[in-house]
Amino acid sequence: MMRRKLYFGILAATVVAGLASGAAVRGAAAGTATANTLAAVAEDGVGMFGGGLDRNMVSDETGLPGEWDTRTGMNVKWSVGVGSQSYAGPVVVDGKVFIGTNNEGMRNPDLPNDKGVIMAFEAESGDFLWQMVHDKLTAGRVNDWPLQGICSTPYIEGDRLYYVSNQAHVVCVDTEGHLDGENDGPDTSEEHTSPIDGDRIWSFDMIGEVDAFPHNLATSSPLVVGDLIFASTGNGVDEGHVAIPSPFGASFVALNKHTGELVWDNADPGEGILHGTWTNPTYAVVDGRPMVIFPGGDGWVRAFVPETGELLWKFDANPKDAEWRLGGRGTRNNILSTVVVHDGKAYIGVGQDPEHGEAPGHFWAFDPSGSGDITDSAIIWHRGGRDFHRTMSTAAIGDGIIYISDLSGFLYALDADTGEHYWTFDTFAAVWGSAFLADGKVYLGDEDGDVIVLRAGKEMEELAEMNLGASVYTTPYAKDGVLYILSRNRLFALEVGAQSEPMN
Repeated sequence: MMRRKLYFGILAATVVAGLASGAAVRGAAAGTATANTLAAVAEDGVGMFGGGLDRNMVSDETGLPGEWDTRTGMNVKWSVGVGSQSYAGPVVVDGKVFIGTNNEGMRNPDLPNDKGVIMAFEAESGDFLWQMVHDKLTAGRVNDWPLQGICSTPYIEGDRLYYVSNQAHVVCVDTEGHLDGENDGPDTSEEHTSPIDGDRIWSFDMIGEVDAFPHNLATSSPLVVGDLIFASTGNGVDEGHVAIPSPFGASFVALNKHTGELVWDNADPGEGILHGTWTNPTYAVVDGRPMVIFPGGDGWVRAFVPETGELLWKFDANPKDAEWRLGGRGTRNNILSTVVVHDGKAYIGVGQDPEHGEAPGHFWAFDPSGSGDITDSAIIWHRGGRDFHRTMSTAAIGDGIIYISDLSGFLYALDADTGEHYWTFDTFAAVWGSAFLADGKVYLGDEDGDVIVLRAGKEMEELAEMNLGASVYTTPYAKDGVLYILSRNRLFALEVGAQSEPMN
């Protein structure tokens, strides 16, 4: 169910070559990699959800704080208010912090009311720099849920920032905004061009161009490899949660990152969508074969040839006897997590809209080197039922241990090769974000606003627990010895030895 638009000059080599300016490949060149362990981005100028193309929630940053106190300002470099709901970011590149939120922290009185917002801040001081603001879709909550803002964590490469807006547009903007006094093209039609406004380079309308019908919101955090940008569209069911208004609309797209022109799109799973197609692509090179991996709205994971969209393999992340029922009453789940590829293995968990509640789920480790339907042949290990619940989280893997949380608030430490269980930590609150592994520590935020810090390893050791005053729905990010955490309404920069004014 794929439609292609021919684009001359896009070659397979551009996809692999793009790694030179994106994430580095550990151990071997991308074209000859056999294990496909992609390092977190080390060089300046690139940042994304997960830190690297493999989406592994790890960082090689050191010297990060293991505790802080917002009441006294201890180890708090700065904090700043954002909107009232925040699900995207933070990402830090070239001295700027980027997040997605709503317009409740209105920075521009000329742009009131409910909108989706990308904000940029100065990393050293927390000073607000600029924002890109998007109106709500007129269709309302069926396509653009009120007050949720922008839920797409941006991808940054050099002076270009890419994200999916609440309007279901893939957008490219200048990281300097209009603060630099320039209106970069090719799109120079922005209505608002003050120094605090964003500078749009191009925008691709996934509703208008590929017939997507995002259910509730388009949320994908895009990925850039070479000259291509990949994203999911949010395509899903109608407001009654039964009919699929656009079964032939695209679920996955690949665009030219310079122009926003469509290169290919894919409409799988068509009428098989359960709820929505919301999550994020992953890039991998397995046994020398490049692939872009998309979790689908039917609970299947699919891998495509990056430059053409040809299907390589698909994997059903639900047991064969699982059944989908409205309102989360069934045993079949869709996918809200992102695939992590590490040491030649792919890892993914299934879940549902958190409003559907807690229930048994599944987490899989499988071999992504096959072709066709690999469901039966690729499974390496599996955890599910009472041992793993529905999840929205993405894995962090380091030193042979995988750290993965579920919506019920349990954080599991497992052997990445075998699935052997080492320990489980109970946060006693729902978890929407992901565990973050850095500096020998595991950080995890929860819906109560607590951030737990544990020592990484086979033995569970709690180091500290701090409350940020509002729910934490995002995953931490580290850069230059600073830990950045975005709560529902506030962005924190945390650094050893820092001292800020106490919060009221």
